[in-house]
Amino acid sequence: MMATRRNALLMGVSATMALALVGCGATAEEGEAGAGGDGKPITGLRIMVPNSPGGGYDTTARTAAKVMEDAKIAAGVQVFNLPGAGGTVGLQRIVNEKGNGKLAMQMGLGVVGASYTSKSSATLTDTTPLAKVIEEAGAVVVPKNSPYQTINDLVTAWKANPKGLAVGGGSSPGGPDHLLPMQLAKTIGIDPRQVNYISYDGGGELLPALLGGKVAFGASGFGEFLDQVEAGQLRVLAVTSEAPVDALRDVPTLKSAGIDLVFTNWRGIVAPPGISDADKKLWIDALTRMHDSAEWKTELTKRGWTDAFITGDQFAAFLTQQDKSVADLLKQLGLA
Repeated sequence: MMATRRNALLMGVSATMALALVGCGATAEEGEAGAGGDGKPITGLRIMVPNSPGGGYDTTARTAAKVMEDAKIAAGVQVFNLPGAGGTVGLQRIVNEKGNGKLAMQMGLGVVGASYTSKSSATLTDTTPLAKVIEEAGAVVVPKNSPYQTINDLVTAWKANPKGLAVGGGSSPGGPDHLLPMQLAKTIGIDPRQVNYISYDGGGELLPALLGGKVAFGASGFGEFLDQVEAGQLRVLAVTSEAPVDALRDVPTLKSAGIDLVFTNWRGIVAPPGISDADKKLWIDALTRMHDSAEWKTELTKRGWTDAFITGDQFAAFLTQQDKSVADLLKQLGLA
């Protein structure tokens, strides 16, 4: 999902969108999905994931859909992937679906950055903000046979040879997996321009690169790799939160290892522009009921996610702030 792939990827966007729209219809008519007002689960909802299966957006969207179904909030929620250009192929699709109140897109910090680095004509300010759902600490991850046993082992080797140690991330330049190693490099005294960052289209593509030793280490949300960590295939050297995370109690934070950096990713859900007030309320009510459910609380604990739920206008204000913050940082790095 690197910026250099954007032109090739976008050549297929029209065809991809056309095929996808044949299956779902470009715009859902008002009232087409069950409203759930009669106590029955809502029907007809679809969530688009703008990167490949297996990554953080994909995991979050599929978990949300499952919880809504298990809690009888919605039935038959469809989750589908439309990867490309750091999430901006999906962003363009959601903007093009003006008025379609039954479609939403899982997104987060990565799409904010990619909209700048990919020079996207569609922006998040064009969408209808629904809810921010979670925050997640980043992690520095290595394969089980890595020679680096601690974060300080890795830092020492990285400082000695910044270009020689490749770091992989599941987001394009401007995304959280890119911003994390850049900020880490700057914190420990490495010129971020010397960092050998290799971009993968989500955690689903980053995982085999880590397991296969194609990168020296990875920078990503730890929740994407908990299964592999628990299986002993990967090791987490440090997490980027202020305090240790419950799912990895024995893993130090960067700060506790003497590295003065805290970094947190977030994920949310937006809808197309121009949806009706009724459809916006339908989504926000469904997501609020999901957030309040016992099933969702179980998933937060299981996956090590931090509850960061806000909706509507509050989420819109947060998006505006994040957009400015990311744009300013990317300009400092010469990427926007």
